[in-house]
Amino acid sequence: MRNLLAALALSTLAAPALATGLDIEIAGQANGTIHIDLFEDVAPKHVAQITEIASSGSYDGVYFHRVIDGFMAQTGDVQFARVEGGDMRRAGTGGSDMADIPAEFSDKPFERGVVGMARSQNPNSANSQFFIMFAPGPFLNGQYTVVGEVTEGMAIVDEIKRGQGQSGTVSGTPDRMVQVSVTE
Repeated sequence: MRNLLAALALSTLAAPALATGLDIEIAGQANGTIHIDLFEDVAPKHVAQITEIASSGSYDGVYFHRVIDGFMAQTGDVQFARVEGGDMRRAGTGGSDMADIPAEFSDKPFERGVVGMARSQNPNSANSQFFIMFAPGPFLNGQYTVVGEVTEGMAIVDEIKRGQGQSGTVSGTPDRMVQVSVTE
């Protein structure tokens, strides 16, 4: 019995902690920290990739390169949308060094504050980029992977510098993610 209890205690201590969220410090026109609860049970592969990228520091200094008023703010292009050394002309076309992730569509609706994974026309092409909804977008339901929801700081999200026209490309200096931390 003692060996069983010891083994259980060791396995509990050795079990990796699951990430439950992200704290994102934003600077620029919008300043402050937002908290995103991640949905590991809905999109485990996407959440694992996002938390690995955040833990490595790769999201730090990445711009919100596409921001469409009344729709969403997109960020996470760790390849081209970086504060230092980024090629903003190509922002939105890059990703991380990790493999693309197969779609994990769910019945979670795209409501205000919901966080989804950006992708190309290929449903299985999400990598590092994500977007935060300013307003409901039911046309995205079942078409994009929902990974989480802003639970603190939505007023800060609302202040993110908007882009121009339908493309939402931000001119000048876009707002950026100064630091992204994984929370448990």
